[in-house]
Amino acid sequence: MCWSAEADLVAGGAVAAVGVGAALRAGWSRRLPLAALPLLLGAHQLVEAGVWAGWGWARTVWAVVALPLLPLYVPAAVWCATRRRAAARFTLLGAAVAVPLAVALARRPVAARPHGHTLVYAVGVPASGPLLAGYLVAVLGALLCSGDRRLRLLGWIAGLGALVCGLLWRLAFVSTWCALAAVASVLLYRWADVSASSSARASATEPPGSGTG
Repeated sequence: MCWSAEADLVAGGAVAAVGVGAALRAGWSRRLPLAALPLLLGAHQLVEAGVWAGWGWARTVWAVVALPLLPLYVPAAVWCATRRRAAARFTLLGAAVAVPLAVALARRPVAARPHGHTLVYAVGVPASGPLLAGYLVAVLGALLCSGDRRLRLLGWIAGLGALVCGLLWRLAFVSTWCALAAVASVLLYRWADVSASSSARASATEPPGSGTG
């Protein structure tokens, strides 16, 4: 989320472009879903420009990505890239969080209104506190337990950034989630390139059937 429709358009286009580059670096490999995450985040910000304009469909699409999709997509993408058992467990947690969020979206229309330099969304999610905690644990836990130095760094930055962005958003001072998305996208762009080189070296030296547990 950004502080205006214009900021969402600019930031969303830039983040999506980074996502295209990261996906091209990853190629058709198990790293592709995570490398393409910036593309999803950029599209998410572009959709929010429509929320600023008052488009009802944009509110729904924005909420679907932000609520049930991301807590499932991120740990699943980490598992796809690393094959770590911890990432698989966090994916199950993300699915457990995504189901009630999806049900809430199906039952109630999404409302949104400007408040200061932010947008305030009303979804009517029951037990929002435990679901938010599960959301954060699924996403950040998968990154922090990935066994990859760059992904762990992304996890720490995402956690600290979410704390700061959430505070600024609640104060209605300014929405800076788009800045966090941009930082995460640059880190994933660099990770995709490093991983591609590492994967090429590993495939040349490891026997068939070897892998991480």
